Amino acid sequence: MIRLACIVLAALALPAVPAASQTLRFSTVVIDAGHGGKDGGSVWNGLIEKRLCLDVAKRVEAGLKSRGLKTVMTRRTDTFVELDQRARIANRVPSSVFVSIHFNGSRKTIISGGETYYRSPRGKILASAISRSIKSKVPGGSRGIFDADYKVLRETQMPAVLVECGYISNKREAARCADPAHRQKLADAIVSGLLAVRAR
Repeated sequence: MIRLACIVLAALALPAVPAASQTLRFSTVVIDAGHGGKDGGSVWNGLIEKRLCLDVAKRVEAGLKSRGLKTVMTRRTDTFVELDQRARIANRVPSSVFVSIHFNGSRKTIISGGETYYRSPRGKILASAISRSIKSKVPGGSRGIFDADYKVLRETQMPAVLVECGYISNKREAARCADPAHRQKLADAIVSGLLAVRAR
C-alpha cells in the first residue's frame, strides 16, 4: 500500500507537458475559401456553400490583419481554383499555416455543428485550438476534430486544417449561417483559435 502511494505521488509530481509543445510558429495564415466558380459545393435551404466560404474567409482575413498577422487568400472572388493549385499557393508562403473554410451538408438533416479536420501532428494542434474556440464562442458549437486525408491537407507542407463551419442541410443551422452576424462569430472563433496556438 505504501509503495502504491509512492508511485501515485511520483506520477503526480511528473512535469506537465511544456506549453511550447502546443504552440506553432507562423507569421502568415493562408486562408482557403472552399469551392468557387463552377463548384458551388453544398446547396441546401437556399444557401450555396461557396458564397458562405468566401464571406467567412474574408472576415477571417480582416480579423487576422487587425491583429498584425499577414494573410494570403487562395481566392478572393467567385472563381474556381483546383485543389492542387490551392496547395501550391500555400507552399510558396514561408512561416505559414493553412486554413481551408467550408460548410457541410448531409442527407441526415438532423446533424449540426462545426467540424475541424487535420492530417499531421502539427495540424492537430491547430485543429484542437480552432475546435475549442468554435465550441465556446459559436451557437451550434463543434462536433470535434477528425483525422482526414483531404487533398488540401495532404499536399500542403505547413500545419493545415479544414474547418467545416456547420451543416447547412440542418434548417436551424442554415438559418444561423444565413445571418452575417453568425458568420462573423465563426470568423472570430477561427481567428481566436489561431492566435491561441501562435508562439510569441
